[in-house]
Amino acid sequence: MIDVSDEAALPRGGKQNDKSDVDPVGRVLGTADATPLQFWTAVTPGSYLQLDDVVVTKRELPDREPVTIAGVVTQVRARHEGAQFDSDVFAIADGTLPAMVQEAAEITTTRVDPELYVPPAPGAVVHRASGEARDAALHFDRMERRIPMGTGRDGVPVFLNADFLDGTRGAHVSISGISGVATKTSFATFLLYSVFRSGQLGADGANARALIFNVKGEDLLFLDHPNTKLDESTRAAYKLLELPANPFPDIRVYAPPRAGDSSGAPDVSSRLTGVDAFYWTLEEFCSLRLLPYVFADADDERQQYTMVVHSVTAHLNRHAVPAEGGISIDGRRIGSYGDLVDHIVEQLTDDDTRSTWAGSAVNMGTVNAFARRLIGSKRDLARLIRGDLAQRRPHQIKTAESAQVTVVDLHNLPDRAQRFVVGVTLKTEFEEKEKSGTGRPLLFVVLDELNKYAPREGTSPIKEVLLDIAERGRSLGVILIGAQQTASEVERRIVTNSAIRVVGRLDPAEAARPEYGFLPPAMRQRALLARPGTMFVNQPDIPVPLCVEFPFPAWATRKSESGPPPTSTMKSIVQGADPFAVVGGRGGSQDDDIPF
Repeated sequence: MIDVSDEAALPRGGKQNDKSDVDPVGRVLGTADATPLQFWTAVTPGSYLQLDDVVVTKRELPDREPVTIAGVVTQVRARHEGAQFDSDVFAIADGTLPAMVQEAAEITTTRVDPELYVPPAPGAVVHRASGEARDAALHFDRMERRIPMGTGRDGVPVFLNADFLDGTRGAHVSISGISGVATKTSFATFLLYSVFRSGQLGADGANARALIFNVKGEDLLFLDHPNTKLDESTRAAYKLLELPANPFPDIRVYAPPRAGDSSGAPDVSSRLTGVDAFYWTLEEFCSLRLLPYVFADADDERQQYTMVVHSVTAHLNRHAVPAEGGISIDGRRIGSYGDLVDHIVEQLTDDDTRSTWAGSAVNMGTVNAFARRLIGSKRDLARLIRGDLAQRRPHQIKTAESAQVTVVDLHNLPDRAQRFVVGVTLKTEFEEKEKSGTGRPLLFVVLDELNKYAPREGTSPIKEVLLDIAERGRSLGVILIGAQQTASEVERRIVTNSAIRVVGRLDPAEAARPEYGFLPPAMRQRALLARPGTMFVNQPDIPVPLCVEFPFPAWATRKSESGPPPTSTMKSIVQGADPFAVVGGRGGSQDDDIPF
């Protein structure tokens, strides 16, 4: 039961913070229709109501227990009562015309207890809810596991129901907003931090993994570094949410090899320690059937060259054999991706071998379309698909064998290479989860620019993987946290399958799209003005989206604000290996660390 007595309206702990918490803040308006789901409240003179305030009122019924109606303020207005013309405002200001200023607030119902849907009676007293009454109005009291995601406009913590995040009753998060203003990535990383450090997932949280794709700059490479700009007010904000104001304790960073570097050193400039290079060998490229991800941009389904892609992929899988770091096909040794592309094109343009590689029903125009795109990939993928580096050297991205948070840096790669890495990595991780046959431990995947990888129109291998994750990931413990500037341009089924929808600052044209129909009209307008750090979160438990302000990151978001990293993060897979071990081995003894 939601209690609207003075005692229930007190903040948690039983101490009164403000007289307005116990005094009536208004009465149900009698000049506007009141319905069970929405009504207006006249604000008491000397009091105020702002957007997102939580209020409660009570309706007495004959021969029934009273009904308590709780709601959230979704609009506020003020007007002169007694004025007839627009110019009357000047006379009223001069004191020559009597009038009264009256404020009124629109209340959208969030909970009715007991569930007897009757309208509040005009004139009924309305209280501002706090403490247990606020928790009940926002359904926080029904959440068995509450993940803090920031504070409301009243400065009190706001929670996310873990059941709709970990797959128990729903999964996936969709975050939309203008790039650089909506702080989509910052909110995604804060949400991950809260999941891992709040303890609300129990053992699942301790064993869970996160895979983050870094597509803009090197900002996400310092999640394990403390933020030197952290001040006392920010620390207090974390304390209010019962979270430690610390960086992520356990991360591993992967970056692509430098272009033209035969040593395979990772291509990063700001972070020089704790970074490993990732790549795929030619043998893995053929045996794992990765060629379709070279053509991972969304294509028209009428394109015929995809038939050649699958035929060549099958041929490479059957006939490519390892050979001294490279591969051998039809007796010819191939040591680089460029050589492989040249060999495939040569075989497809030869009348004697074309049917063996592409099938007999493919015409030359289709082959040429395939060849042009394949040749264009040589420059982009040459440093990712290697035949000159040791196969047994650690180089694969495997979250199960990595740290709690795995960051894959893509910002130095061209668009085609970024698509290849995202597609192959997600494919591999999802297949591993399928093989395990269990949804635990959880894997959270943070992917920005979702509209690029899963656009509404067209089809591609990456889009199919993301659709699979959106539709079946819940049962396999793969949770997608997707961010995009425009949800209207993302595949509809991915957005629809997201139980949690988050909106930051929006473009006016985008805010008018039907994908944001869950936002009340006033909240859509506010999304056009939202400042960085303010998000509107919609979750199935609560019928009205909540305005949330999350604290400044406790971890460094760029090199300039990064403090010293923990000693444990100074090592990488390669750097932690024994340099005197057998080449290609798994690493030396942990006792061989430098003794000073």
